[in-house]
Amino acid sequence: MGSGQVTSSEPFDFQGKHVTVAGLGVSGVPAAKVLHGLGASVTVVNDGADERARAQAAELEALGVTVRLGDGDTLPEGSELIVTAPGWQPDKPLFAAAEQAGVPVWGDVELAWRLRGPDAAPWLAVTGTNGKTTTVQMLASILRAAGLRTAAVGNIGVSLLDAVLGEEQYDVLAVELSSYQLHWAPSLRAHSAAVLNLAPDHLDWHGSMEAYAADKGRIYEGNSVACVYNVDATDKPSTEDLVRAADVEEGCRAVGFTLGTPAPSQLGVVEGILVDRAFVEDRQKNAQELAEVADVNPPAPHNIANALAAAALARAYGVPARAVRDGLRAFTPDAHRIAHVADVDGVAYVDDSKATNTHAAQASLAAYEPIVWIAGGLAKGATFDELVAASAKRLRGVVLIGADRALIREALARHAPQVPVVDLERTDTGAMRAAVREARKLAQAGDTVLLAPACASMDMFANYNKRGDAFADAVRELGSADG
Repeated sequence: MGSGQVTSSEPFDFQGKHVTVAGLGVSGVPAAKVLHGLGASVTVVNDGADERARAQAAELEALGVTVRLGDGDTLPEGSELIVTAPGWQPDKPLFAAAEQAGVPVWGDVELAWRLRGPDAAPWLAVTGTNGKTTTVQMLASILRAAGLRTAAVGNIGVSLLDAVLGEEQYDVLAVELSSYQLHWAPSLRAHSAAVLNLAPDHLDWHGSMEAYAADKGRIYEGNSVACVYNVDATDKPSTEDLVRAADVEEGCRAVGFTLGTPAPSQLGVVEGILVDRAFVEDRQKNAQELAEVADVNPPAPHNIANALAAAALARAYGVPARAVRDGLRAFTPDAHRIAHVADVDGVAYVDDSKATNTHAAQASLAAYEPIVWIAGGLAKGATFDELVAASAKRLRGVVLIGADRALIREALARHAPQVPVVDLERTDTGAMRAAVREARKLAQAGDTVLLAPACASMDMFANYNKRGDAFADAVRELGSADG
């Protein structure tokens, strides 16, 4: 882990500056309004020109903002700064033109970081392929239990711009950051940060696994107290590798979390107790009990890991052990994240529609046994051999739905040929009802029917929430039919 004195980013005077905002939507419109309010001359460029974009453009133009619809590739003349929506890919011609012209590119996170006041709340930041939202929500719950004024911000909850510029005063912020956001946030310096895990995702955007991992690793740059990493991760590069590569402030420590017994400078689990051997006196000999595994909701292995990461960040900020326990007990997970829907005929039905990639699905499958697995959807370029091989022994049966189900079926044939598979050819929304009925036929008392699709939902549903709702509705129909 490198060290060196990290200076804060230089202040930026927006008055009269020509700023281009790349992209309308949930980040672009607020950014354009904020920049306009700071006295900048703002031009918004947007690829699309649909009805929603035209409505947003009209709203901004009424304020005096220039909007250019249907051309997001040309750099407006005189641009001195670009503020981009996080999803815009770095290989767009707009950014190549900006680089050639020496124009800096910021994301919404960088803009929020630059606009913080002199007494701004420090950031406890979280990224990772999976578990970010849950961990940040757990962290916020723990901080609140310690009596701190906080909010879960970034990719969830309150927007970062609102948190930084709003009237509410915070002691500390729990910040979820995606790889997209980190790519465009060069001067971000968190108090402490965690990378939960790394698995191939969004490689079409980043270009390679190495570039994706490097963008995740940016979250550690300039940390002042703790870089929190996953001891158990087998990914390469590992989260620990990212910590070693980071340039941090003098005295910042590497703090690991593990589902096993923790070594010094780690948090882990001993006989059903979450314990801290990082933020205690004489960590060679002592450990602090934080909470019981039963305090984690749900107590699935990957969720315990999330809780340990949240606890590590909270402890880095000085939160007492009791607040970790109380915060975890008070935490309620979002819908469609390993949500128990109902028991029917002794079979548990669990909705993890949020498992939209193989890494998330593997964590979900590791939490139950035996399983009737409902999977499929849009693969987003993923392969399924590793997932199926790791989970084969847990599977009672599989029901496949969605556009790319053949990829999973072929992986099952290679790695779990003994497992019965029902391949539902229909891809309409009614397929979920049929999938639940087929899963019921395969399940036995004591089994879990698990919706963990390992795929995106947009081939059949508007989003993963709608997919999970359809699953829950179908399960309730089973129960009502029995009643």
